Parts: sequence; structure tokens; C-alpha cells
Amino acid sequence: QVQLVESGGGLVQPGGSLRLSCAASGSKFSSNAVGWYRQAPGKERELVAAITSSGSPNYADSVKGRFTISRDNTKNTGYLQMNSLKFEDTAVYYCNVGPLVTIVTMTGLGYWGQGTQVTVSS
Repeated sequence: QVQLVESGGGLVQPGGSLRLSCAASGSKFSSNAVGWYRQAPGKERELVAAITSSGSPNYADSVKGRFTISRDNTKNTGYLQMNSLKFEDTAVYYCNVGPLVTIVTMTGLGYWGQGTQVTVSS
């Protein structure tokens, strides 16, 4: 069974930075894609960044140029570096691990971690 633990969230001022971590166990981490998602109050969960098993990143337009996704297969951990944070980045951030099509479509992702809260406020 996959276990996912997100960490690194917090309260930050606009323009600030945070680095999120996603520790995964129970999955073939190195052979799967990693996705970072966020869900703001009253909104649906959305994919903000994904990285393939070979390390190719993709980003939602709303975070492109500000967020950087990476992975460390030796630690079974994914990361999301968030710079130039904006008020609209406030959300609970989640990660997941799986085949790329599953990460992108969010279908078949039966397990989610507890997420980590990111609040951008002055």
C-alpha cells in the first residue's frame, strides 16, 4: 500500500518561498511519475506540477516559472520548490505517485496523504 507524507508547508508573505517534500513508501517510486496537487477552499483539486520517472517536468500555467518540481529516487522523495508565492497559491498541497497518465488525469489515485497547508498572507 502506498503511503505519502507531505511536509514543508506554512505561512509565508507574498513573494516568499517554500519547499515542499513528499516522502513515498510502498510504491515503485523510481519507475513512476510524481505529481503535486493543490486544493483551495471551495475549489476542486488541481494538478500544479508533475515529473516523469525520467525527470521531465511539466507545470500548470498558473505556476510556470515560479515552481520547480524535482525528485530524489535514492530517498523516494519528491519536492516542490515554490518561489514568488501569491495569495492565490494558498491551498492544501498534496502529492501522489503513479503512472504518468494516472497522475495527470487523477483517475485511479485511490490513496492520498494528509497534505500540507500553504498560506500566503501579508
